[in-house]
Parts: sequence; structure tokens; C-alpha cells
Amino acid sequence: MKFVTKIAIAALIAAGTATAAGAMMLPQDRDPAYAAARAAGQVGEQPDGYLGIVGEPTPALRALVSNINIRRKTLYTQGATDEGSTVEQFAFVTGCRLILATEPGEKYKTPDGRWLTRDSSAPVRDARCISAGQ
Repeated sequence: MKFVTKIAIAALIAAGTATAAGAMMLPQDRDPAYAAARAAGQVGEQPDGYLGIVGEPTPALRALVSNINIRRKTLYTQGATDEGSTVEQFAFVTGCRLILATEPGEKYKTPDGRWLTRDSSAPVRDARCISAGQ
């Protein structure tokens, strides 16, 4: 099966389950250090479903992002197992949703590797991401 087809299937499956990014509790939820780093533009969402560091990393920021990403991978592994997809596919679909869920002022990484600050327009996402209306 083609990768894009698998991604579309994984997205459709994820959209209807409690483990989809919009409904699952992600590791950073309710973490004040994460909220502060996000508000300061020090971290942002990446297309691969993992959190990234924007700019110069500090040891504390590296530890925060690493811990969140380790916990995300655990959730992605469970979600992929439950849905019959790969961890990478599940993480990618979640990354699409997380970038779409960013709010104005928050950072996200574009498919070409640029860090952008979200404004009122739709974020720049990978062409393989399912549109919000689909």
C-alpha cells in the first residue's frame, strides 16, 4: 500500500478514536514549564508529531522537550498498535493535527524546515495532511 494511502487511512482511523491528537491527553498537558516555553516561542510543533526546540537550547529546555517526546512516543506506539499502523504514521497524523491546533503566536515547523509563528491564517502543513474538512 502506498505511504500516502496509509497516512490517509491512519488519519481516518485516528479521527474516530479517543487516541487522536485532538482528544488524547498529550504529555505536555497541564505542564507549566511547557506552557511557559511555548508562550515564549522556545518550543514548537513539528510535522513528525514531536516537539522541537526553536533557537538556542538550554539544558532545561532540552530535558523538557526530551521528556515530552519520550512520553509522546509511548502514546504514539500504543495508538499505532491499537490502530494497526506504524508509529511513524501515527506520529505524522498527530503532527498534522497538532500543527493545525496551534494558536496565533505559537511556533511550528513547516515541511521545509522553517520555524514560523502562527498567525490568523491556516498553518503551512505537509501536503499529505488531511484537510480539516475531510
